[in-house]
Amino acid sequence: MNTRRTMLVANWKMNKTVVEAVGWLNTFYPQAAERAAQQELVEVAVCAPFTVLHPLYVALRRLNSKVKLGAQDIFWQERGAFTGEISAEMLQEFQTKYVICGHSERRVLLQESSEMVSRKCAAAVKAGITPIVCVGESISVRRGGLLLQWLEAQLYESLAFWDNQETIVVAYEPVWAIGTGQSATAADAEQACGYIRQVLRERAGDAADYISILYGGGVTPENIGELLDCPNVDGALVGGASLDPDAFGKIVLAGCKEPPK
Repeated sequence: MNTRRTMLVANWKMNKTVVEAVGWLNTFYPQAAERAAQQELVEVAVCAPFTVLHPLYVALRRLNSKVKLGAQDIFWQERGAFTGEISAEMLQEFQTKYVICGHSERRVLLQESSEMVSRKCAAAVKAGITPIVCVGESISVRRGGLLLQWLEAQLYESLAFWDNQETIVVAYEPVWAIGTGQSATAADAEQACGYIRQVLRERAGDAADYISILYGGGVTPENIGELLDCPNVDGALVGGASLDPDAFGKIVLAGCKEPPK
C-alpha cells in the first residue's frame, strides 16, 4: 500500500514583497489550505524568498495553519564570512520545514555543482530541515538518449551525504520545462520519477518506497490531475502557477482529489 504523502510545493522564486506574500496567503488559505489540512497524506508548503519568511511565519501562526514554510536555498556553513548566504540556524528561527537544494536555475545560472548540493543537503538534515533535492536534464541530454544515465549520476552525486536514513524529498524538473511554458508529458514524468525511485531503491531498499518524488516544470491546474495519476509522481514543485493563489489553490484541491469549484 502506498502511504507516501502527496506534496504540493509552491516555489515563488524571486517574487513577492512582504505585502504581496501576506495578501497571497489571505486569498489562498480559505480556498484550499483548510481542505488540505483535513487530508492526512497531503502536505502543502510554500518555498518563499528569505525576505518574506518571517511575515509568512507570523501569518501562518495567526491562522493556526498546517501549511509548511520552505526556503529556496541554504549554505553549508553554520556562520562566518559568507556574504549573502543563509544558514540552517537562520531558517530554523521560522520553523522552516523544507529547503530546495540544487534547483536547475541555480545549477545553470550560478554554476552550482552536485557536490555543493550535497553539502547543502547535509547542512539541512543536520538542522532537521528536509531538503527537496532537484535533479533533471537539459534538452540536449534528452535528445541524446542519455536521460537515465544523467539522472543516476546527478542523484548519486547530490545524495553523497545521505546515509539512507534521513528524510529527503526528490524533485524531478527537466531543465527544458522550467520557465519555458513547456511541460513534460505524464508519461515522461512517470518514466523519470520511476527511474529515480529505482535508483533510490538500489541504495535504500524498501525505504525508497516511502520517499516522495515530485515533478516540477510547467505544472498547471490543467495538467496536475494527469501528473498525480502517475504511480511514481507524489506531488509537484510548482513555479509560475504558484504565484497566483487561485491557480495554486486549484492544484492543491486536485491533490486532495476534490475538483476545484
